[in-house]
Amino acid sequence: MTTVASLVRGVPSCARRDIEVLLGQVLDRSRAWLYAHADETLDEHAIARLTPLLVRLQAGEPLAYLIGTREFWGLEIEVNSAVLIPRQETELLVELALDRVTRNGRVLDLGTGSGAIALAIAHERSDCRVTASDRSSAALEVARSNARRLGLDVEFVIADWLDGLGRFDVILCNPPYVAANDPHLAALVHEPVDALIAGADGLDALRRVVADAPLHLRTDGHLLVEHGFDQAQVVRTLFERAGLVNVATFSDLAGHERVTLGAAR
Repeated sequence: MTTVASLVRGVPSCARRDIEVLLGQVLDRSRAWLYAHADETLDEHAIARLTPLLVRLQAGEPLAYLIGTREFWGLEIEVNSAVLIPRQETELLVELALDRVTRNGRVLDLGTGSGAIALAIAHERSDCRVTASDRSSAALEVARSNARRLGLDVEFVIADWLDGLGRFDVILCNPPYVAANDPHLAALVHEPVDALIAGADGLDALRRVVADAPLHLRTDGHLLVEHGFDQAQVVRTLFERAGLVNVATFSDLAGHERVTLGAAR
């Protein structure tokens, strides 16, 4: 006999939460309900639905892909294997952009993936015209679906970084920035590799975006990019070589240098 309690008995607390989330989705119940009904017996239908999810979880597949959503900026963002899972540290990118976008400004989210960044901006600033681009049609399908479900007005375009795009007041980008031989990739095998790896040193995408950005920024417009915790110095150098001014780097809640920004002359 399988009960709620027996499923998580002896499981470490970090894994227990994930199991509870999956069970709550299968039963359409909250975690609070599960705690109050720990002796509830699971029927065969629930076990049949839960078992393959537990197998995938044990194999290392992220919980967000198993349940199909991840919260970002207070919004429920649908995700699948075509897009990166939004990370909490990326909210810093949104926060800094909101501080700099002018009223009725034009905002571009490059490499939008699930659309999380663009949708967060649109949610906060309905006066702005928000555009989101990606070269992956599968990713744009996910982003458009999120926009429709959330009722947010974002223009989605397929593009290879800034090629063919216009001029904007704020350009945001969370590009791939992992080096091809980075040991952390072993823990990210379920996420799209094109959204993670950017050449031998992880900087190929950042070099291209930063170099091209001045031609796509309005006067006093800002470029903001997320990058790896150990890439801040070289990214600041890229900004300065591109002619951007007032270059600065900001740290995330963990104290890692995470976002660099600069302004057009």
